[in-house]
Amino acid sequence: MGLAYNTYLNSSRIYGCKACKSHLANHEDIISRNFRGQHGKAYLFNNVVNVEAGEPMERNMTTGRHVVRDITCRVCNEVVGWKYDKAYESTEKYKEGKFILEAELLCTVS
Repeated sequence: MGLAYNTYLNSSRIYGCKACKSHLANHEDIISRNFRGQHGKAYLFNNVVNVEAGEPMERNMTTGRHVVRDITCRVCNEVVGWKYDKAYESTEKYKEGKFILEAELLCTVS
């Protein structure tokens, strides 16, 4: 299969996995801070790194029905959020292909 190399981000503020400090996202890639997850406050990101996506599943959320995948840290396998694959409501289509990271599961690396 080959080795999986971690991506290291270069930014003034980097969010990492709270469990292992692996880099996950740049602060500049936040699209919105107006989200809630299972653990409270969550952020919508355009791009994240060092994660693995699980199997797609339909979930009913406060904004409607979506097809999402849980995302886990590639290093320690802790769930850190989810990825939106599909939104059924036309007003929610902007979320497709974007990522949610839950604030409670993150730390600031730099």
